[in-house]
Formats: sequence, structure tokens, C-alpha cells
Amino acid sequence: MPPHPSLADLLGFPLIPRPFRCYDKIQSMKKIPKPEECFLLLQRYGVPPNVVEHSRKVYQVAMFLCKELNLLDEGLEPGLVEAASLLHDIAKVASFKTGESHSQAGARLLQEQGFDEVAEIVRQHVVLDSGADHGRVTEAALVNYADKRVQHTRVVSLAERFEDLRERYGKTPEARAWLASLEGENRLLEARIFQKIPILPESLARIPD
Repeated sequence: MPPHPSLADLLGFPLIPRPFRCYDKIQSMKKIPKPEECFLLLQRYGVPPNVVEHSRKVYQVAMFLCKELNLLDEGLEPGLVEAASLLHDIAKVASFKTGESHSQAGARLLQEQGFDEVAEIVRQHVVLDSGADHGRVTEAALVNYADKRVQHTRVVSLAERFEDLRERYGKTPEARAWLASLEGENRLLEARIFQKIPILPESLARIPD
């Protein structure tokens, strides 16, 4: 009988060591899916390989920043960041057929699975709620920012990412104005994250696969 594949083989990328282990207790209390469960959910809902690869890169960026911030006592829950970054686009393809916001659809799907806190982060991965905590960097803010730094499977600057979004979705003056506002919000979020950690935004492009 051939050996069972490892979790890293199933996911197609190495797992990033978490900054601390107490998150296991938190996960068991809050019902946060671990990576193998995330992978099974992505399979179950027919998420195609290119979207899984995008999510893989968002996961790498988000977990790198989570580790850096927690070294400075930001108090982020790695399990939440991990699951939400892997699952943030779980409804992306399905939403093309329904016309529904994929962030809203993904949140509803995860709520139905009982993953309420992960669902809340997924719901905000396109647009953060107004009035969010502007002091602490939250798990939702971190996943939101990581997604804005990944174009397909490549880490890019916010300027490059939003230029691509304008080309694809900025078909009307209203859409372009909305994207400009969203870019401004993400630049403020970027400044807030990187004033806390001793690295530059450009360094994310050098995170190893």
C-alpha cells in the first residue's frame, strides 16, 4: 500500500510554522477549521486550482505578517488568520453564476458550517467594515490586506494590484471611483501595519514559497 500523502502534499505547499501553540486550544473552543479541513472544504465546493493557488499565496503573506505582528504582542489568533486566508475565495467561482458578492456568499457558506468567526473575516476580505478598530490590526484587516497584495499567485504592490483591478472591473466612472476609494483605504491600512513591524511592504515579495 502506498504511503498516505502528507498534509503539505495535499495542500501543495509547506505549512508555515505558527508563532505560538496556544492557538490549538483557541481553535478547539471556537471551531476554527485546521488546514486539512480547509483543503477538504475547497475540494467540496469545487474551487479550481488557480483560485486555490491564489489562496495559498494570500495565506503565506497573511501568516508571515501575523507572525511578525505577534512578535510585538499584537495578539492575533493565527488559527483564524490561517483558515480565513485559505478560505477567503471559497465562493468565488460559484458567485460568477449567481451574481452574488463572493465575500458575502463565502461568509454565508462558512456560517452554515458553523465557522462563524472565520465567516466574519471572509465577509470583510474585500471591504472592511467601517468603524473597524483603527488601533489594533485585526485578523480581518490582515487577511483583507494580504489579499490586496496578491495578484493571481504573485505578490505585487498595492499600485500594481489596483491597476489590474481597474483594468478588469473599472468599466464605469462609479466603479473606478469605488476602486480609488478602496485603494486609499488599503494604503492607510498598509501604513498602519508597517509602522508596527521593522520591515518594508516591498519585502513581502521575497517571502519564499
